[in-house]
Amino acid sequence: MELIGGAKLFTLEGNEITRPTLDRVKEPLFSMLMKWLPEANVLDLFAGSGALGLEAISRGAEHAVLCDNSKKAIYVINENVQKLKMQDKVEILSMDFKKALNSLKGRTFDIVFLDPPYKTDYYIQAIETIKNQELIAKDGVIVFETDSDEKIKEIENISINILKIRKYGRVKLVFLN
Repeated sequence: MELIGGAKLFTLEGNEITRPTLDRVKEPLFSMLMKWLPEANVLDLFAGSGALGLEAISRGAEHAVLCDNSKKAIYVINENVQKLKMQDKVEILSMDFKKALNSLKGRTFDIVFLDPPYKTDYYIQAIETIKNQELIAKDGVIVFETDSDEKIKEIENISINILKIRKYGRVKLVFLN
């Protein structure tokens, strides 16, 4: 179970498809995001349990769009949103990430959490779409979680700035703008 403000969240069982962000990664992640959090508009594109977007709201973000393609994930997200009484600050999209990004065209986000299943190439498609559709605010940040140095090298071929990379065991957080 994950905690937000002392409340235990419902979670999905981690497997080859879903894998919650580790607590030992979350605390430094949110410490690094402090300058973006106040009144932020957040997109959690592969939301899973919704923990990252909900944590952002608990730390001062104004609104979060939580997107996942899994019906189980959407059920868990809804349970967590209700438990935390954040219905007025959360929008839930039950759809494929490509459809979600297209439906969000014209909006901008201060923080985008990008934590796709590790064994996919969704990250390249998502980053390119976010950049091309100008979904990230001018001074906003995309936080990409991966376990692969190869994926980081592939990102270097996209015209996007890598602000910093932090490693926590095999997990790497890549901050992009």
